[in-house]
Amino acid sequence: MPKRISPELEREVRRLAAKGHSLREIGRLVHRSKHAVSNALVREPSVVPVVWNPSPARLSLAEREEIRVGLERDDSFTAIAAGIGRAVSTVSREVAANGGRVGYQGWQAHQQAGCRARRPKTAKLAHPPLVSQVTDLLEQWWSPEEISLWLRIEFPHDPMMWVSHETIYQSLFVQGRGELRRELHRCLRTGRAQRRPRSRIENRGRIPGMVNISERPPEVEDRAVPGHWEGDLIIGKNNRSAVGTLVERTTRYVMLLHLPDGREAEKVNDAMKAAITAMPAELFRTLTWDQGREMASHAQLSIDTGIAVYFCDPHSPWQRGSNENTNGLLRQYMPKGSDLSVYSAEDLEGFARSLNNRPRKTLGMMKPSEKLAELLR
Repeated sequence: MPKRISPELEREVRRLAAKGHSLREIGRLVHRSKHAVSNALVREPSVVPVVWNPSPARLSLAEREEIRVGLERDDSFTAIAAGIGRAVSTVSREVAANGGRVGYQGWQAHQQAGCRARRPKTAKLAHPPLVSQVTDLLEQWWSPEEISLWLRIEFPHDPMMWVSHETIYQSLFVQGRGELRRELHRCLRTGRAQRRPRSRIENRGRIPGMVNISERPPEVEDRAVPGHWEGDLIIGKNNRSAVGTLVERTTRYVMLLHLPDGREAEKVNDAMKAAITAMPAELFRTLTWDQGREMASHAQLSIDTGIAVYFCDPHSPWQRGSNENTNGLLRQYMPKGSDLSVYSAEDLEGFARSLNNRPRKTLGMMKPSEKLAELLR
């Protein structure tokens, strides 16, 4: 136990003595020996820094001491709150955050509250190793949320390497919080340097012989059984190029369809059949698509592969939620307005491999490739 008492604590000792507490009681309250308390009282009062004096919206030191006294009397939170004119929830949160009913100390709680209230605070992303790690993952096109969750798994015992996704966004978007290079906003899925509302209108056609999504087997909905896929096209500059996307609902595993000769139904069917035959048969049971004309030959696809094809309702992209989310991620690799014909089949394989090795929150931060390997085992 330290022998000396700090100027701030000396001021508290004098205040408690003025209220009639004995040396032993004061020593217990400030966690010092009664001899140290006695020495502090016999010394000439020193110039003590002013104790933090918060606004009326916050608990004062006197109120915190009243809370301590009430706890020592074993009063209920309701009685303590009524005595100081505060809400019961204010008292309960204050006690829970500062040692509970047994360990609560008014002076210590007040000091800690003052430290938490100091501004400006040191930025979380001022820690160089953390900045380096976040920057590296952003440059690999991981999302801020993926980075935040992965860091907690990778560094479970090092809070200095934790950061919320909101802090990452703030560092990229808000002036004055530039721990991350501002140009890293281009690594975000949207590529924007600021937030803004987003809306999308999709044009859909009618296809003969469509089977509506409402007739899809119930097992597809709970994602318990693998082999149910969602698909779509992402379109390039001036609608002159396209890439097909397939996402497995259980694992979020991604496959990309190379369409160098156009997106007519026959071309899409051929690319789809090549992708399907490259995977184990049990991993392809159903396919859910929007009502795009590229699936006009869906009946032939079902005959050739045995996979059942279902179609979403018009203007209902959320019915293919996994695929919509994946298409957004893929725009980091193939930005909107770009010519998709410049990407070779090998390029698309690389994009899919990168995406399949990014941890997903919905998979408990497992990677799609890991989840697929787990199912195949």
